[in-house]
Amino acid sequence: MNIRKTLFLCALLGAFILTFVMLPPGTLSLEGIKTHQQALLSHVNHAPLRSALIFFALYVAVSALSIPGAAILTLLGGALFPLWEGTVLVSFASTLGATLAMLASRYLLRDGIQRRFAQQMKTVNAGMAHDGAGYLFALRLMPLFPFFLVNLLMGLTRIGVYRYWWVSQVAMLPATVVFLNAGRELGKVASLRDIVSPGMLIAFTLLGLLPLATRRLFSRYLPSVKK
Repeated sequence: MNIRKTLFLCALLGAFILTFVMLPPGTLSLEGIKTHQQALLSHVNHAPLRSALIFFALYVAVSALSIPGAAILTLLGGALFPLWEGTVLVSFASTLGATLAMLASRYLLRDGIQRRFAQQMKTVNAGMAHDGAGYLFALRLMPLFPFFLVNLLMGLTRIGVYRYWWVSQVAMLPATVVFLNAGRELGKVASLRDIVSPGMLIAFTLLGLLPLATRRLFSRYLPSVKK
C-alpha cells in the first residue's frame, strides 16, 4: 500500500473514531432516540434549517463510515421531520454516504483484489457490465445483504459512479419510506423487527429480483420470437 493510501486509511480511521466519540453512548439506539425525541423536536421547531443540515451531515457520516445506526437515524428522521422532508433528507444522505463508502473501498482495495483474483474478477466484471444495475438493485432490496457490505463489494467492481448513485437512490427508497413512516409513531416501535414483517421482507426480495428475472426471460425468449 503506497503512502497516499496509507494516509487516506488513517484519515478514514480518524473520522470514524471522531464521529464515534462525538456521539454519546446509546445515541444511535432505539431507546436513545426515544429518550431525546422531545428535546430534538423542540430544536427542529426552533431552527428547522440548521437541524435539517445537521441531520443530513450526521447521516452521511454514519453511512460513509459504516457506523451502525442508519436504520435508527431513519426512524428519527420520521419522528422529527414531515414525511416528504424526511424522505428527501434520508434518501440523498444515504445515497451520498453509500457512494463515498463505495469509492473508499474502490480506492483502497480494488486494484489489489483485481490483480490477486484476476480470473475471478474478469467474470465478475463481465457480469457487472451486462447486468450491473440489476444486481445492485437486487442487493439493495434484499434484507440479507447489509448496507455496508454492498458498498464494500460494489467498490471492488467497475460499476460507474453515476449508475451506482441512481440505482442505490431508487432501490433504497421503499425501505426508507417504510422506516420514516414508522418513525412518525416512534413511541409504538419496540424493536426494528416490528417495522418490517416477514411478508414485507419477501416482497422486497421479489421486487429486487424482478429486473434480473425479466431481463433473463427477454434474453432467453425474445431471440426465438424474432426468428
